[in-house]
Amino acid sequence: MPTADSVLDVDGPAAPPRFNGELAFNAPWERRVFGLTMALTENVFSYEDFRRQLIRRVGEAPDRPYWQSWAAALEDVLGAACAIDAAALDARHRQFLARPHGHDH
Repeated sequence: MPTADSVLDVDGPAAPPRFNGELAFNAPWERRVFGLTMALTENVFSYEDFRRQLIRRVGEAPDRPYWQSWAAALEDVLGAACAIDAAALDARHRQFLARPHGHDH
């Protein structure tokens, strides 16, 4: 089974933020979206397809926080691979955002 470092773009335009050589996450959701993406690359879409979308998303908004671009790229490849309805995904996202402060997922 490949490790995250064996498939990640370590130095290129899709390279995730690192601190002392380790992946850097500022919030629990960032770690979760990373793990979910890596799990989905095993059976749902290729890492290369995801990587291309991530590079596109980072390029379209260079000032956007990295993990937000990562999540947007994940939505893109999931939509293409699984025909996820964008309106349903947006509605679910709004439900999560409406949860009380302190709810961690």
